[in-house]
Amino acid sequence: MTRDLHLVSTRSVAAVMPENGAVDCAALLDGLALPLDAASLPDATRQVIAACPSLPQPGGGHTLARWQFLAGLAGRDLSLVKIYEAHADALAILAEIGAPRTCAAGADSATPPIWAVWAARAPHDDLRFTHTRGSNDETRVLLSGTKPWCSGAAFVTHALVTCIDDEGRDWLAALPLDQPGVTVTGRGWEAVGMAATRSVEVEVRNAHATLIGASGAYLRRAGFWQGGAGIGACWYGAAAALAVHLRHAAQRRDDPHLHAHLGAADTALVAARAVLREAAQHLDAHPQDDAMTLALRVRAAVESAVETVLTACARGLGAGPYCRDAWFARMAADLPVFVRQSHAERDLAALAKAVAERGEDWAL
Repeated sequence: MTRDLHLVSTRSVAAVMPENGAVDCAALLDGLALPLDAASLPDATRQVIAACPSLPQPGGGHTLARWQFLAGLAGRDLSLVKIYEAHADALAILAEIGAPRTCAAGADSATPPIWAVWAARAPHDDLRFTHTRGSNDETRVLLSGTKPWCSGAAFVTHALVTCIDDEGRDWLAALPLDQPGVTVTGRGWEAVGMAATRSVEVEVRNAHATLIGASGAYLRRAGFWQGGAGIGACWYGAAAALAVHLRHAAQRRDDPHLHAHLGAADTALVAARAVLREAAQHLDAHPQDDAMTLALRVRAAVESAVETVLTACARGLGAGPYCRDAWFARMAADLPVFVRQSHAERDLAALAKAVAERGEDWAL
């Protein structure tokens, strides 16, 4: 076992993904049975990372391509995009903050690592570090504590984790998971929706890690809210995929109520799509701006579309696909859980405060 990090370069994006994001996700997932479960998700994740090891950097000129890829993958399987998006986010964070340049390969190049980002905090056992040791451009620490909500903990190889020092200051650390001080528990995940991600608690006791950036850098960076907006693309892709089933039904049945539900879904999705496209364009034009208001607006618009599509599918399609179509049933169960990454009214209140302070008049 090695404690060194193995980083995937983010400089080969053009080689793995067209700039318009038009990757054939069906071909990418060839040979996989959807929906995925906890047993098939690890291999599926490795298959996608092998084909597309990285995505364009948010705010780097091709944000829409990044989001189009995430939306396309989400439209196939939400557990898969949950893990892959975190992997891509981790690489974006490392590129933005600056990963230690002396990190050696900790795994064979034929099996690249799977990264996670675990930023949730345990209320009574927050992850903290002690015993710092610097060498060259690295600061190595020992981590102890508990991390909740650790998606993919059973098979990811490395995680970027938030932690605190003895003075309570926030830090980000890169934690290799294949070491004696890391224990993946079975606690904290009883979900039906998103069950395959097994987002359990991870116990960390005197585990070796490397600090990434300065104290507070994770939250201060421009990419924090850029990445938060990108989650909306995942929600959108799943909602659009469900709406396709609604459209297919409307093509077969001359039912005015079904058609009305399709009209509601279409209106919501087209509006959310416009918000996503405008946001991507703005981030590329102003990559260093504070994107909090933009991200909150994007997420709220897409969440509203998700709720409209879920209601339209339920009322327009009835119980049939929920009971007889394995893919539809899983997607319809997964999406309400995934979208709860939103903080609902708390986020809307924060958006309202920003809008009020700026004096938005919504001129066309």
